Amino acid sequence: MVIAQTYSHLNGLEFLLVHKPRLWEEIRDVIAQVDAAKCKTKVSKEKTMTGKLLYSPIEMNNCFKLLLRNEGWQESRVNYWVTKSEKLIRKTLTMTPGEQKKEIEAAGETPIFSYNQTDFVKDRVAIEVQFGKYAFVAYDLFVKHLAFYVGDHIDVGIEILPMKSLQSQMSSGVPYYEGEFYNVIRQGRGVPAVPLVIIGIEA
Repeated sequence: MVIAQTYSHLNGLEFLLVHKPRLWEEIRDVIAQVDAAKCKTKVSKEKTMTGKLLYSPIEMNNCFKLLLRNEGWQESRVNYWVTKSEKLIRKTLTMTPGEQKKEIEAAGETPIFSYNQTDFVKDRVAIEVQFGKYAFVAYDLFVKHLAFYVGDHIDVGIEILPMKSLQSQMSSGVPYYEGEFYNVIRQGRGVPAVPLVIIGIEA
């Protein structure tokens, strides 16, 4: 596969090029190694494309997972405790999970355990490969990457998406670069408050 477009949000790409150029080259190499033709295995059951052979999101995800795992990219979780009190949430936001729980309990509230998980993290960079439903992209950008950044676990988040030209050869509901690029631009220059690189790929 090839990188067709990249968007650098809050200098995410510039950070990688200056501070982690080898990591950026590694990501580019992994994308280049994904053989799109081998992922064209899904027979469509949709009325407008019945019987047509489509790219399988599951197969593409599996290819990325295998290649990234081979390069040492590992799953990671950020744990935290929440409660219904805005004042407590603001107070405990930057604390460790243990401190959060104690503070919430000391205030007489009930702490609720929660976490964010991301598939690929290496050297303070997180990658999400998104061939799922379009709603997941907003969660990745505005919750996952942000949570890892605020928690000081990453410096940059990377989102890999199909271009519309590739997405149109997949099942319905899959997000595409141009649409999500528009959504980020529409939020304004500082939102979300985490350096990102959004990558659009083609077969």
